[in-house]
Amino acid sequence: MDFKDQNILVVGLARTGVALCRFLAEAGARVTVTDQAAPAALADRRRDIAGLGIIEDLGVAQPQWQGYDVIVLSPGVPPELPWLAAAREAGIPVVGELEVAGRFLRRPLLAVSGTNGKTTTTTLLGELLAASGIKPLVGGNIGTPVVSLLARQDEADCLVLEVSSFQLDTAPSFHPQAAALLNITPDHLDRYTGYDAYIASKAGLFRRQGAGDLMVLNADDPAVAALDQGRSRVYYFSAERSLTTGAWLSNGAIQVRLANGTAEAFPLDRIRLTERHNLENIMAALLMALDAGADPAACREVLAQFAGLPHRLEWVADLGGVAFYDDSKGTNVGAVACSLAHFDRPVVLIAGGRDKDSDFTLLNDLIRARVKALVLLGETREHMARIWHGLAPSYPADDMAAAVARAWQLADPGDVVLLSPACASFDMYRDYAHRGQTFQHVVRELEHAQRG
Repeated sequence: MDFKDQNILVVGLARTGVALCRFLAEAGARVTVTDQAAPAALADRRRDIAGLGIIEDLGVAQPQWQGYDVIVLSPGVPPELPWLAAAREAGIPVVGELEVAGRFLRRPLLAVSGTNGKTTTTTLLGELLAASGIKPLVGGNIGTPVVSLLARQDEADCLVLEVSSFQLDTAPSFHPQAAALLNITPDHLDRYTGYDAYIASKAGLFRRQGAGDLMVLNADDPAVAALDQGRSRVYYFSAERSLTTGAWLSNGAIQVRLANGTAEAFPLDRIRLTERHNLENIMAALLMALDAGADPAACREVLAQFAGLPHRLEWVADLGGVAFYDDSKGTNVGAVACSLAHFDRPVVLIAGGRDKDSDFTLLNDLIRARVKALVLLGETREHMARIWHGLAPSYPADDMAAAVARAWQLADPGDVVLLSPACASFDMYRDYAHRGQTFQHVVRELEHAQRG
């Protein structure tokens, strides 16, 4: 794909949009960028692309799309928007950043996707490879746009990418040499026509794979396990049963056996993250790393040190015997279910935010069994209160400070206060990290006040 002298419309001026503008302008394209936000709200992003000759069409819901050679979408832009459908009908390619970058990749590509756990797994995979002397570039949905990695790819042995369903939807040529799908639970149903459509989107991770490529699949997740179509090499991982090849739990260790006969054990007492969902993430990362030539001894050292990532069931403080945990990354019901299942003591759950058409009833049994009280905030708090009525007492909160204060009042020594929203953050915060940082700040202020 040669962009020189082509007219390109970039849709969305967030982090990925800025990276696309830079990459395409440097490739010699004539670039226009559009975004619904007003110019004043995009001041920082506009400074980032100043001097590149980018034409701006900002503050419009539907730009003039006629006359472009290619339209490139940022990941958060729904490809089914009517004006984009009209552009496709007119013969204009509508693609995403992953599709653009994929045409310029010159290094093997290892990709990780799934509803939950993909950032942790991608980060860990990068560390396992690096500790083994294999130089990765880590990016994608995890933070650094892929087009921003391209200039440095000749310094690396491979690229390790976190990939979202939104990115896969606009990357028909995306072809990872190794790819792991961790799990699929209902999420983003506000963007898809139903759960089957969401599963099909995730399955796009493997659409270009063939003989010699590697699929890593969760044997305990029926939707994931069903995606093995026999076109690629396959390793399964399981937390529930032993396997002939792949990764599984046995004799107090993660057991790994590859098709070439390599067999290694990774003792659980030397692994920092031992919750079930984290062990699944670790098994997937180990399979990809060892298949790529990672050193088992180096992997053991990494696992002994790797403590996970912020805002993912992260301990914040212990106040008067009440433990506060930040699970702001729990933006869907599957993630919240994993977090609630982790605790064997009463939980005061802080939840709510912007709904993604989630089925909150999937949490009913866990709330009935484990949740002492609900503190609900954000756009969906009233809806959640109706859905969970009678399962646990619920209390509304206008902001995070009020939510933490109420949770602290409701908790007794030995209880847990857990922020695990089951929703997106965009009704009140920039992103899940901003929400988690706010929670931690409020908890530490409470801690300071208690110490007086």
